[in-house]
Parts: sequence; structure tokens; C-alpha cells
Amino acid sequence: MSRAPIVWTPPDAETNLARYMRWLGREGDGYEELRAWSVAELEAFWESVWAWFDIRSHAPYETVLAERTMPGARWFPGARINYAEHALRHGDGDRPALVAIGEEGAPREIGWRELRGLVGGVARQLRDRGVGRGDVVAGYLPNCPEAVIAYLACASIGAIWSSCAPDLEPGAALDRLAQLRPAALIAADRYRFGGRDHDRREAVAALVDALDALRVTVVLGGGDAGEPWEALAGEPTEPSFEPLPFDHPLYVLFSSGTTGAPKGIVHGHGGQLLDHIRHHAFHFDLRPEDRFSFYTTTNWMVWNWLVGGLLVGATVVLYDGSPRHPELDAQFEVAARAGVTVHGTSAGYLTACAKAGLRPGERHDLSALREIASTGSPLPPETFHWIADAVGGHVWPVSTSGGTDVCSAFVSGCPLQPVRAGEIQCRCLGAAVEVFDDAGQPVVGEVGELVITEPLPSMPVRFWNDDDGERYRASYFEDFPGVWRHGDWASLSEDGAVVILGRSDSTLNRHGVRLGTAEIYAAVERLPEVVDSMVVGVEQEGGGYWMPLFVSLAEGVELDDELRTTILQAIRAATSPRHLPDEIVQVPAIPRTLTGKKLEVPVKRIFMGADPATALRRSSVADPGALDHFVTLAQSPTTGERWRASAPRTSGA
Repeated sequence: MSRAPIVWTPPDAETNLARYMRWLGREGDGYEELRAWSVAELEAFWESVWAWFDIRSHAPYETVLAERTMPGARWFPGARINYAEHALRHGDGDRPALVAIGEEGAPREIGWRELRGLVGGVARQLRDRGVGRGDVVAGYLPNCPEAVIAYLACASIGAIWSSCAPDLEPGAALDRLAQLRPAALIAADRYRFGGRDHDRREAVAALVDALDALRVTVVLGGGDAGEPWEALAGEPTEPSFEPLPFDHPLYVLFSSGTTGAPKGIVHGHGGQLLDHIRHHAFHFDLRPEDRFSFYTTTNWMVWNWLVGGLLVGATVVLYDGSPRHPELDAQFEVAARAGVTVHGTSAGYLTACAKAGLRPGERHDLSALREIASTGSPLPPETFHWIADAVGGHVWPVSTSGGTDVCSAFVSGCPLQPVRAGEIQCRCLGAAVEVFDDAGQPVVGEVGELVITEPLPSMPVRFWNDDDGERYRASYFEDFPGVWRHGDWASLSEDGAVVILGRSDSTLNRHGVRLGTAEIYAAVERLPEVVDSMVVGVEQEGGGYWMPLFVSLAEGVELDDELRTTILQAIRAATSPRHLPDEIVQVPAIPRTLTGKKLEVPVKRIFMGADPATALRRSSVADPGALDHFVTLAQSPTTGERWRASAPRTSGA
């Protein structure tokens, strides 16, 4: 099978990865040889990461990996470290550590010395209020410097951080935070989005009333619900760092919670430190002179990953506002204003810019920008070409995949290799990523389950309220004992490039042939008439299989026979006749999770007769109104009968 064209070639420039390979004495190796060594000699690789980045431990480790098993791997027993100590050690003076930008106004810079003082002061005030090692501190905060300061202050004293954005309604926030019974809440009484101020005083009061273990409440902006932020941050202090075991909890992230209460995924200081510093230095080639931004909210693991840029001494750029205000290319305008060199965003945003015909490289000064990272969903091949053409041929497009489960990526960029459209460049160093067939055998050049066959330090310490580990084992290790099944449908090329084809639990299975949804989306969503789409495969009574395609169309566009034909032709040309839907249905919008993932599995369950109240939690849906339309379709006497029929129909195909 022919490979996609190359859209970016590495410039002749020094990289962190090349310097590391020389230090190892492996400068003659290619990247795949280095990666093969890094997973075959797992202990030697991670020990080299520890030494290369001069990880500071307050006590020596006894061994690198006490148990090379999954689950149950124990990394660096005996070590005593602190994530915040490493995040704050690379800078001093007035060089910016953080640059905060809102929808309006000038950027606000916080130098490294100032950041250290603020973190130390907040940490001391938290201690004075009785918050310490093992206590949970919850943040209800936008992507602002105070969120970073509070998080690092908690890390420095061994408290456990967990955050969500203030646009979450109290019910959705409590689905997450109430599980943790936090000792402290740090909240914002307002935020700005889309050119408007949003008052959250009532929401904060509701959280305070519901969180029954609170001992401390702090409110940015004031208000009656708690003491002001200035009471914590008013006295800059040189920070001290609690020496902590490698697996001491750093923060709790939450799953999307589409079909039940969001799972609390506990990540440790050591695993996150080693993974973030390895990924950002080697796979993003991030350096102290870089300005690193990623469009995110504090709901998403990307926020924690973004703050990890401090570990290599880079300046972290925090944008708080709408990604599309006042215009669609707002993120590029922010990148230009802040002099961003490495910017990350969602594949959906980049694809929307491409479909709109935007040319940010001509409209904004992006001369400093050398890299765009994409995550959240597969980046279509056409969008790779758009980045090269409309943003700049010098810009390195890095598609990544990983997620909340590891709070990082395990397939990502390689600054030493070219980029091919539609492909993720490589499997990360130390990540034993394979693709398995149904029999649990590794395959190359075929589609299968993406798995990890050896432990990673960044795998969760545990799940919250899962003392016996049953939910943890069930989430990752039931299908292939001793092997982590990540839930992605993927293919692996001979040279190690990866293509993600969608979530495997939403994979289509038509006439015994498994199809990835991402291939259909790439074909459909390149059409200017189609804003968004979703395809599901519904098993019917009597053994039939129904595969509808739902499309959200551009303003003023209606789904007529001509457009149906255009959509079908696009799918057939890009994929195969097997991928053609049985029907195309126009909908107002496609329902997505709070982090932007399409709700394929819950929608499928609803069409198969599941009660919408139990098929998913509405608090996990970004726009519940979009979901309501699907519920109406599934339950209507006429339309709903299509999905329950005993034999498939052929209309639209």
C-alpha cells in the first residue's frame, strides 16, 4: 500500500533528542533502533532519563523497576521526590515563567522568581490553615496563573490537586469533586468567554454547600463564599518541598463519565515528572527559550500537560477565553501576540480553520511558531497539508495520542523524522506500543487494538475509591491479561508510524469487517457543506445491522438528494463501498463530551433501546440539547422503527 506524501522534513538543527543520543553513545542509531532499545531495556532507558534530566531525589532509589508487571509495576522504590521542585528549578530572575492572555487586554507576565515566591506563599498559607500531605484541594478555576500557582503549591506540600473549569454547572462539578471530599476549595467567582463576563457566585456557593469536608474556601474576585485569593498569595515566600514517595498522588483526573460517575484517575509525582519531562523534551523538542501554549481548560488533562512545560524551563502561555472569539482564527492571533513557538490545540479546531479557508500565516506574524501539536481526535490528512500551506511550511505538525489515563501521549512527534499526512510520527521512547489482532498477536500494516505491553511510569497509581483495584483492572487488562488495552483502533507501519482510526468500542462491524469511524469522518468532514458528523453501527433484532450517518450542515444548507450523493461519493472514493452508510440523517449538532469527543457509544445504545437516563450522564455532555435530538429520533414511532427493524434498509446507500 502506498504511503501518504511527506508534508514536513526536519530542518538541519540541533535537537534535544540528538544530544541525548550522543550522550548515550547511540548517535549512529535511527529513531526506531533507539525506541526498540528503550522498551527492550526498560530499566536502563528510564534510569538514563533520570540521569539525563538530573532528577533530584531526597533519598536514593533502591532499583528502577521492582516489579515488571501490569498492573502492579513499582517504579523507583525508595526515592523521595517532588514534582513542584522540578517545575520551579529551571528559571530565576525576571524571565517569564507564565504569560497569561485573555480575550482582551495586554498579556500578563510572571517571572520565575515571582512564580516561586507566589507558590511558596500559597503553600505556607495552606499549611497554616491545616491543609497538608494527603489532603485534597479542589480548583474551580479558569486557565489562569492562580490555577497554576495553587496546583504547584499543593504539589509542594504533598496535597492532592483536582480541578475543573468554572463553566461546568455545579452538578457536573460535583459529579467529580464530591467523590474526593476535598479539604479546600479554590474557586473563581467569574470568568470571561466569548466577549461576555459570566458570574459564578451562585455556582461557587452551591459547591461550598455541597462539599461537606471543606475546611478552607478561597474565592478569586472576593465574594461572601470564602476568603479572598490575596489572603493566600499576599506574602511571597521561598518554597520548600515535601520529599514524597515516587507514587505519592499528585492529582486526580476524571474520565468523561458518559455512562456512569466519572472515574477518578490518580496520578503520582514520579510517573508524571518522568513522563512529562521525557515527552516534552524529546517528542516536542521543547527548550527553555520556547513559549509553549495549548488551548485547554482546567477540565482536560492537557492543562496538567501544559504546565509540565515548566519542567524543561519553557515559558508556559495560558489563554483564558473562547478559541473562536472574536473570529475563528483567535488561537493564531493569541500565538502571534504572545510570540508562541510551540502551540497545541484540538484536531477539530484545526480542521474547522482549514474548512473555512483561513490562512493564518498570511494574516498573523507566526514567524516564531515552529510547531503545532494536535490531539483529542485523529488529524485528517488534508489538515496536515493545510498547516503546511496556510500556516507555514516551516511549522512542524505533531499529531499525538494518549489521554487522561496516562496524562500524556504514548504516540507523538519525532524531531528527527519526516511527517506524512495523516500519520502520527512515532511510538514514544519507553512506550511499548503495539497493535494486536483479535487473537492478541502483534500485527504490522493491519488494523487492530492499540495496546501497551510493558509498564509505563505514568500509568495511574490507582482509581479513587477503588481499594481492591477491581475497576482499574477491568478498565485496561480484561481483554489481554498483563497487557494494557487502550481502547483505540489503530494501524502501525513498518517504520513505526501510527494511524488512529477511532475508539475501538465504537468500531463499526459490517458483514464481519471492522471499520474505523475516523476514515468516514475524514472523508465527510472535508466537504464544505458538512460541519460535523457521527456514524454508529446498530445491531438490530433478528440479526440485522444498521449504519446511519448523522451530519450537521453549514448554515443555510439542507440535506437534499444531490448532497447525499456527494457525501456517498466522497466516502466511497476515500474508503470503500463497505463504508457507505445505510442512511444519512441531518441533525442540528453532534453531541460531544466536555473534552470534545463524539458520543458514539451512548448514541448507539440509545438507538438500541437503552433508557437515555442510564445510557449516559447528561452532566458529561457539552451541549445536552444536541443529545436530546437523538433521543427524540430514537424514540419516535416512525423514525425509531428504522433502528429496530429486523432487516437493514438500503435508502441512501
